[in-house]
Amino acid sequence: MAKTGIIRDIDKGRGEVIRVEISEYKGQTFFNIRVWYTDPNGELKPTQKGIAIAPALVGDLKEAIEEAKRWLA
Repeated sequence: MAKTGIIRDIDKGRGEVIRVEISEYKGQTFFNIRVWYTDPNGELKPTQKGIAIAPALVGDLKEAIEEAKRWLA
């Protein structure tokens, strides 16, 4: 089984972060990018806004992000 955990929290502002992590769900490992919000008690909670992809697709996602960077340059 792959190592799981938070890779990085990216501050989105207004009490929200984009959390990049390796997670496990029903025995499957996923690369998860999800928006989390801060609840009234100050705890981070996940939203439904996000994507969980199979590890085999991470390379394709990386290539797409690199292409997006070139478009934005």
